[in-house]
Amino acid sequence: QVQLVESGGGLVQAGGSLRLSCAASGRTFSNYDMGWFRQPPGKEREFVGDISWSGHSRYYADSVKGRFAIARDNAKNTVVLQMNRLKPEDTAVYYCAAGTTGKLRIGLADYWGQGTQVTVSS
Repeated sequence: QVQLVESGGGLVQAGGSLRLSCAASGRTFSNYDMGWFRQPPGKEREFVGDISWSGHSRYYADSVKGRFAIARDNAKNTVVLQMNRLKPEDTAVYYCAAGTTGKLRIGLADYWGQGTQVTVSS
């Protein structure tokens, strides 16, 4: 089992930045690729991006490419999502997830966090 706990959500004005963190406990964190997803109000959950177990490879959805960045620290069992130039359409509940990049990119994961709310005001 892997337990994932997100933090760092909140209210921010358009154009601002937020940094989300995901703390992992349980089985070996470095065994897993990690992903971030979001679920906007009234919509389906969508893939945001992922990072390989080593941290050497990252992949982002077109909607966030160039604005969001994912990093991980395997020594601290954490993965972060740095969100810059936020837009109102980035408003969503953000989730971190653990699995393989193959699974993550089709919306599947072995483990999910509980989510953290991000609200971007215009």
